[in-house]
Amino acid sequence: MPTIERAPIAGAFGGGGLFGIGYALGILDTLRSRGVDLERAPMIGTSAGSWAAAATALGVEYRALATLQVPRFPNPRAGVLARSARRVFGAGNIANITAVACSLPRLKRVELFGASTPIHHMVAASSAVPGLLAPQRIRGTLYVDGGVRSGVSVDLAAHADLLIVIAPLAGAMFGPFNDVVERNTDDEIAEWQAVTGGRTILFAPSVVTSRAASLPHHLFDKDRAMAAYELARNEALNRPL
Repeated sequence: MPTIERAPIAGAFGGGGLFGIGYALGILDTLRSRGVDLERAPMIGTSAGSWAAAATALGVEYRALATLQVPRFPNPRAGVLARSARRVFGAGNIANITAVACSLPRLKRVELFGASTPIHHMVAASSAVPGLLAPQRIRGTLYVDGGVRSGVSVDLAAHADLLIVIAPLAGAMFGPFNDVVERNTDDEIAEWQAVTGGRTILFAPSVVTSRAASLPHHLFDKDRAMAAYELARNEALNRPL
């Protein structure tokens, strides 16, 4: 059997709209200041998590993402997300990034690999929320938000000694949807650990952080996303590693 390459550290980051991007980057930026840097590590991102992974790999600061104009929802125009992503990430390839999307018409969960797919297309495909944004076409296939199938897709993460999992819609977040994301994430973590034997550290919003987005539409509010960034920094500062 072929040997599966194992990394010292890897990342798996989930969805959560603009709030999710802010929360994930607040965690990741603070971890970096504490000596846990995922810039060169294999990272898999779903929806907002793909933006966080791309920003981390490219060294793009959260302030640069915060300056992007947020499209109105719903927005049926093709390419809106890809154009925004290209402004901050460029159109190159990032070998250590994987994005999770769902292919149409069957909504099959698909991994898009940064070594072969331009980063702006990957993040656009992974975060094209059905009903809010147009699907992203890549090599003839249409893709929508990977969160349709899994909030984080921890089970698809790279084999590593330590996996940093960020689940912006788990923890103390709102309603029954939170219960689904948290249960699925826990199941995926257990599956990943059973297969790899690695250790995980899970970050999910605390009660205080969850108050920044108490309703679903708050996830797409830029001001709340910026608040989530600062609140997440406090969480990561106080978390034993």
